[in-house]
Amino acid sequence: MPPKSIMSAPMEIVIRPPTPNDVAALTQAVHESVRDVSRWMAWCHPAYAEADAESWIRSTMQGHAEHSAFEFVIVDDGGSLIGCCGINHVNQVDRFANLGYWIRSSRTGLGIATRAVQVLAEWTFANTALNRLEIVVAVGNLRSQRVAEKCGAIREAILRQRLMVGGQPVDAIMHALVRE
Repeated sequence: MPPKSIMSAPMEIVIRPPTPNDVAALTQAVHESVRDVSRWMAWCHPAYAEADAESWIRSTMQGHAEHSAFEFVIVDDGGSLIGCCGINHVNQVDRFANLGYWIRSSRTGLGIATRAVQVLAEWTFANTALNRLEIVVAVGNLRSQRVAEKCGAIREAILRQRLMVGGQPVDAIMHALVRE
């Protein structure tokens, strides 16, 4: 059963499934972050609209219901949307999935992504049958690589032409967290 929310201490963040009430805040966070995030994630672009946020939220609700993905928004103790994190590309047969994250530009560098990933990984291993979470990061995305390392993910491989960045295939580094 997906959580209603995951509390994190000592850093005051809440990781919870998105709701239709998050559409405006999500859209605003994406627009604020286009300059930083769009370099690495194609979904983040200047034309991102509330309809895109609505569509993503609907798909996350379906993923939660089907246990095929577990996407969350990250909010601070005041309820402001900080970013998103999630488990997706779930392979139930081999028991692994992708773990992804992004933080709005005005809140980067504060350890929020690291804490969110740690909490999400702990929840995933405690509440699903997954044994492995992969964090796949473009070679040039040093900040995201650092988040993976700080979470204890082990760098395992360089994957040639694994991601599309700016319409071009780029190499990626795969880090992994495994059930202990």
